[in-house]
Amino acid sequence: MATTSDIRNGLCIRYNNDIYKIIEFLHVKPGKGPAFVRTKMRSVTNGKVLDNTFSAGHKLEDVRVETHKFQFLYNDGAYYHFMNTEDYTQIQLQESALDNPGLMKEGEVVTVIINAEDNMPLSVEMPASVVLEVTATEPGIKGNTATNATKPATVETGAIVNVPLFINEGDKIKVETEKGTYKERVKE
Repeated sequence: MATTSDIRNGLCIRYNNDIYKIIEFLHVKPGKGPAFVRTKMRSVTNGKVLDNTFSAGHKLEDVRVETHKFQFLYNDGAYYHFMNTEDYTQIQLQESALDNPGLMKEGEVVTVIINAEDNMPLSVEMPASVVLEVTATEPGIKGNTATNATKPATVETGAIVNVPLFINEGDKIKVETEKGTYKERVKE
């Protein structure tokens, strides 16, 4: 059993007969009244996000998990296929188990969180940022960088990311996977 002081991003808990992964949390200590923890949790079975408030000291049933490195192989439309980099076994996951599947390119190594009790994959954690090539965007205008204006750009995985005006087709950009936002242009 865990308590509210053990809450952190990525913690998997059993709540309302389902397994949830904590994606955001905030410890709140108001001036008047008891402390509490505000959480945002994602169901690992159906992908629904739930906002919940736990009072301080509330007991939580945590789920024992293991993490393994898997390589993303391909997406067949219904499932995303991964291969374990240690023993080469393959698994397939639905899109709801992935946090940001649009930014994952083939060959990307990710961390898969597996329930230790029944060996079922719960969720996939991508690296903090990925480098992707811009495949389609409007042409960049030289000298137009004084403002923080952005334009949509399609990257090699098919995802659309807002980028600064000076980014052109063929440029490689670093994208933050948690929010799906542009970080910087990558020079080779």
